[in-house]
Amino acid sequence: MEALSVEELEEQERRLVFHRFSHEDAWELGSLLVDLARVRKAPVAIDIHRAGQQLFHAALPGSSPDNDAWIARKRRVVERYGSASYLVGARHRAKGTTFEESSRLDPDTYAAHGGSFPITVEGVGVIGAVTVSGLPQLQDHLLVVEALEHFLTD
Repeated sequence: MEALSVEELEEQERRLVFHRFSHEDAWELGSLLVDLARVRKAPVAIDIHRAGQQLFHAALPGSSPDNDAWIARKRRVVERYGSASYLVGARHRAKGTTFEESSRLDPDTYAAHGGSFPITVEGVGVIGAVTVSGLPQLQDHLLVVEALEHFLTD
């Protein structure tokens, strides 16, 4: 599977915006992600945070505590930059560098790897993140995007 361009990733962020995001929305989106992951037998952990509070977490068979550590690191990138963790990494790669080299942030705290996507509310901005960890980074990213597309078109 080919990497997505910065432009494609930015377009996803412009398109995948909520009108509102409640506790119930977190439960429904998280449950949708669990369903998608189960069908694929994906060994992932799933996390949804809003305004510093964890609203949803699930760890499917085959996931490990390492996935929770990756979730936290990827989510911190979204919280700091207001963009998907995969997009932040792609922007650095497009400049011929890496996030680790040029951000000067602790790699044990921040990871610009795919799988964390901003929860953006129209007229408000980024209020949280939905994160998946356990697959290769592009697949983590695409799983979150697929769930968001499905959730926002229903």
